[in-house]
Amino acid sequence: MTGDHVLDGGEEGVLNRPVSNPGTVTSDDASRVAEAVSPVEPDRRKRVPQGTALCLSGGGYRAMLFHVGALWRLNELGQLPTLDRVSSVSGGSIAAGALAVAWPQLTFDGADAATNLVETFVEPLRRLAGRTIDVRSVLTAAVTPRTTAEHVAGAYRRHLLGDATLQDLPDRPRFIINATNLQSGALWRFSKAFMADYRVGLVRRPQVPLAVAVAASSAFPPVLSPLRLTVDPADFEAVTNETLARRPFTTRIVLSDGGVYDNLGLETAWKRCATVLVSDGGGQMAPEGVVPSDWVRQAVRVNEVIDNQVRNLRKRQLIGGYVQGVRAGTYWGIRTDVTEYGAVPDLLPCPHELTLTLARTPTRLKRMDRPLQERLINWGYAVCDAAMRCHVTTGATPPAAFPYPTAGVG
Repeated sequence: MTGDHVLDGGEEGVLNRPVSNPGTVTSDDASRVAEAVSPVEPDRRKRVPQGTALCLSGGGYRAMLFHVGALWRLNELGQLPTLDRVSSVSGGSIAAGALAVAWPQLTFDGADAATNLVETFVEPLRRLAGRTIDVRSVLTAAVTPRTTAEHVAGAYRRHLLGDATLQDLPDRPRFIINATNLQSGALWRFSKAFMADYRVGLVRRPQVPLAVAVAASSAFPPVLSPLRLTVDPADFEAVTNETLARRPFTTRIVLSDGGVYDNLGLETAWKRCATVLVSDGGGQMAPEGVVPSDWVRQAVRVNEVIDNQVRNLRKRQLIGGYVQGVRAGTYWGIRTDVTEYGAVPDLLPCPHELTLTLARTPTRLKRMDRPLQERLINWGYAVCDAAMRCHVTTGATPPAAFPYPTAGVG
């Protein structure tokens, strides 16, 4: 979508209104966000944005399975081969890591849709979602020298990603797994070409295990955070005039969940791609009249506030870009009301009260039963279909049914 149109109704329910309506992003607002500067990559030459990016938000297993459904539908629409970048954070990085591992195995057979996505990508993630990782990692870390994040990385390695490293990622699309550098306060990017924090520098062609990168990206604070990454300072190259290209910033990197900095994974896609597709499986911060005073529960609550604000700011940037026509694409969210897509024909039945129940699934790495898994996948599939056929693939054939027809969305 470009020009005068806005993307789907999103989670605030305002984005399908005409631009002139009260409560939408104004032209001045959109201009400011469209001009926002994001940290540079090693190639700092002026670029004209081109290509297509897919951004996968955070949100634990809930978001991971929601994104599975979205990717299922994107595959059917022939969109996977068009992707130039996949940028992910947190729960989205679990899905992205699994997709990266599956990518060389995907069979397109001259067509635009892979014929074996379910067995190579969907089923491994469903098996992972049948395991509880967070509590087990916390308890194990309490009686071993390894940290909670290290145990999470071990679980990802054993049950999903194997011994793959960043060098096993495909060249296209470029997978970018985002974490937050707690030392510099900036985004830390893992990719095949480099890992970097624009304030500290970059390390080219890192050999970091993919499971470690995904664990850093999904190190939810305060329980699963941080992940500490040991780096040889001689491997760093400075990319700006910042003063942090020195010890200890270049020796022991302290990383937390990518959602602390950017819960949509938007920044690494925004200035590089003309078309930006965003799948948002993030939950909603519920009001809480009595806030606990103990440090554990208060830290959790503070993190929820930060997450909520970061997501809203990033979404505002995205909406502004769509409104101004500086980016094409669309957004779909786990709290979107599918009826806001208006005249899109033959939408799958997704009553809003049922999908909101799915959106309230806790942000955990906790075992989910198969019916809940299927409902989350179905909902991601259906809302992605609505957003894409409304704004991107307008002439596409509607789906005949949910991926799991008997489960529906509730």
